[in-house]
Amino acid sequence: MGGALVIVRVITSDTCIREGAEHLARIEPRFAAIIPDLQPLPLRLKPDGFAALLGAIVSQQVSVASANAIMGRLVAAGMDDPRAIALASAEDLRALGLSAQKARYAKALALADLDYPGLHALPNDAVIAQLTQVTGIGVWTAEIYAMFSLGRADVFAPGDLALQEAARVIFDLPDRPRDTALRAMAQAWAPWRSVAARVMWAYYAIIKDREGIR
Repeated sequence: MGGALVIVRVITSDTCIREGAEHLARIEPRFAAIIPDLQPLPLRLKPDGFAALLGAIVSQQVSVASANAIMGRLVAAGMDDPRAIALASAEDLRALGLSAQKARYAKALALADLDYPGLHALPNDAVIAQLTQVTGIGVWTAEIYAMFSLGRADVFAPGDLALQEAARVIFDLPDRPRDTALRAMAQAWAPWRSVAARVMWAYYAIIKDREGIR
């Protein structure tokens, strides 16, 4: 006999975001206090596939503006295609703005031959596990891809510095929570942890006057 069917909640529209925000406001007074001032919360859905995952790699540890500029150069040069990346030299990729390390990660992704359509059928944990087998894709990158390119409603990215800082302010914490602490904290926001992340990024953008995520 087959295993139990896993139901994966997927965000497809602004209606889903509103439903998630209403749930979060009901269960957490701190969210209820800030959500009205953050409307409309961003949908943030992106296409899936190689280019989207490459964009997540490019976004690692750089500003939103820098990530956008680098991706713009890669796309203009036709380097949003795995075959082009596989054939490019490290020098070619570095000339477009990638660091030596990210050029290596881009090539690893191009050669990984991921089954992008197949990821949609996997539960969240399996998506993260499969993506993180590729050199250069850490848990943060995999979680961002799952949230925005697969539309997963109950994924969080506690390693994100903007989310950590937003949590510190929203919940009046003495220090910015680290990855493990914030992951444990976010368990209470299931099954809408991705919407909680959107709330926190939107709040971060206001308190810091800058984008928290590309």
